[in-house]
Amino acid sequence: MQLTDFLFDFCIMSALLLVAKVIRAKVGFLQRLYIPSALIAGFLGLFLGKQFLNIVPFSTAISDYAGVLIVVVFGSMYLGTKRKTSVGGMVKRVGDSFFVNGAAEIAQFGIFILLGCTLLPLVFPGINDAFGLMLPCGFAGGHGTAAAVGSVLSEAGWDDGVTVGQTFATIGLLGGIVFGVVLLNIGARRGYTRVVKGAADLPEEMLSGLNPEDKRGSIGSDTVNSISMDSLTWHVVLVLISTGAGYLLNAFLKIVIPQVAFPTYGLAILCGIVLQWALRLVKLDEYVDRKTITHICSCATDYLVAFGVASISVSIVMKYAAPIIFLAALGFAGAFLWQFLVCSRFLRNFWFERGLFIFGQSTGVLATGVLLLRVSDPNFKSGVLADFGLVWLFFSIVDALLVAFSPTFVLAGYGIPYAICITLAAVVFLLLSWKMFGVRKFNKAGGLETVKE
Repeated sequence: MQLTDFLFDFCIMSALLLVAKVIRAKVGFLQRLYIPSALIAGFLGLFLGKQFLNIVPFSTAISDYAGVLIVVVFGSMYLGTKRKTSVGGMVKRVGDSFFVNGAAEIAQFGIFILLGCTLLPLVFPGINDAFGLMLPCGFAGGHGTAAAVGSVLSEAGWDDGVTVGQTFATIGLLGGIVFGVVLLNIGARRGYTRVVKGAADLPEEMLSGLNPEDKRGSIGSDTVNSISMDSLTWHVVLVLISTGAGYLLNAFLKIVIPQVAFPTYGLAILCGIVLQWALRLVKLDEYVDRKTITHICSCATDYLVAFGVASISVSIVMKYAAPIIFLAALGFAGAFLWQFLVCSRFLRNFWFERGLFIFGQSTGVLATGVLLLRVSDPNFKSGVLADFGLVWLFFSIVDALLVAFSPTFVLAGYGIPYAICITLAAVVFLLLSWKMFGVRKFNKAGGLETVKE
């Protein structure tokens, strides 16, 4: 691929993102579904690309971009983190949210890996054992994780993994938003919500996706003087250093330990942590603005989602249509059951809003959880977002371990014992929550009655 192909692909996708943003701002139907512009751009790229209308001249490399961009996202994950908190303090404040959220994702990985290694081969003979793994990678992980794990599976010989994962991620993102809004309206009608009465209460900017002048915020702080380097350049430099270091470390490990395949995105996390430590050592860490880093990460995520959807191979989706539909239906059913059977009993305060956040994260990644939380709590009066921000400091470790080790064990042929072990770990999480914070009897009127404290 020539450098101009790479540049032109991003120029085309940028144009599609612009068109998608206009569509999102003007089409009421899409506004009411809260469909992200990146997802609309991805579908535009898919239908205008070579598989359908063949109008947009994307290069053949667009299927590789999502796997690269997720390394950028993971490499920036710990840059600029300054907040310090103890495990004991976190558990006391938001322990129930941590345990229930962690159990939801761990259980999703465990159950669907187990289904992929046991039931699916019986129902769909010849299917790859890693097929079940791709649902949690797409649902709880999103397009980036699906691309990353799919690329690991592709290197191991299953080339369809990336497309299957991207398909699950797209279904999860769409379904997570649509079914999440449905869930909100159900909860509002039954009196479970404590802040809004339904999606109709939402402010106009959440529908159009455009902030009025009085509600616009800053995208970051100008931490370095432009006479030496632009502040945005400084932050992009840090992100690309951790990203590039992840690739270099992976190349080194392939020489030293060729028997083991290390995921580049996981190594990029480590490199980002080391870089942040080095900056702290030379007393430059205070000049790293987390908000700016987050926006760089979000920018990469928008392109990641768009390219991920645009590069989905329709022929492969049709090839696996039956197992994809089967697992996706189970995934959404499990998320609904978790909301009403687990969240309603194990979460202490604002259980519906917290559960809605977990529903979004379990079907369409963290961004969907935040979106649904904003739908149920537009001004964040409940304090749930701040609590989950604290939870994420610790939960991201659990998330990274799941993403790093799951493909390794499945490829090594230990999928069944691994799935059983992590499913039991999810049960342990719930038992710890029950022991430390108690469980509650679900009140049909929407309240919570304490059973054991």
